[in-house]
Amino acid sequence: MFDLNLHKQTLRLVFSKPRYSILGSIIFTAMFIPLSYIAEYLFFQPKLILYVAEYSAFGFSLIVIVSILTAIVLCMGIYRIQILKSSKKKISSGFIGSIIGASAGACSCGSIGFAVISVFGAVGGAATSFLANYEIPLRLLSIAILVGTYFYMVRGLNAECKINFNQNQN
Repeated sequence: MFDLNLHKQTLRLVFSKPRYSILGSIIFTAMFIPLSYIAEYLFFQPKLILYVAEYSAFGFSLIVIVSILTAIVLCMGIYRIQILKSSKKKISSGFIGSIIGASAGACSCGSIGFAVISVFGAVGGAATSFLANYEIPLRLLSIAILVGTYFYMVRGLNAECKINFNQNQN
């Protein structure tokens, strides 16, 4: 069941601390700039330009969504790990969720794969062709994984932190 109030309170809990807001901004920027540059939406020469053609707006919006979700999931995972230092089992589950979320966000850009995989010759050519043809579905899959990880984090923070969100409401 989706409880919007629970999600708002959980996000408010994590991002009310300035260090997590700053960390989230850094993670978003660290994801957004390279992904936009490699996908050829962001140009640094002759001057800094962000250009999104009308036909590629959907791909650009997927990059923005992946960057935002990655920042949120990683910050929530780090917050969860920080408050659950005493329980190794709970820490490992939070850490695994964070790794899954981060890897889903990082793998969403087929363009990075082009550069890395091209080193492997014919096999790299086949893999590059696969990434070029399925870049949008891979980003959509990454978003689905990140959304699932987000819900897992909210549920985990709610259950493990024993926070009464109803007291915080006005």
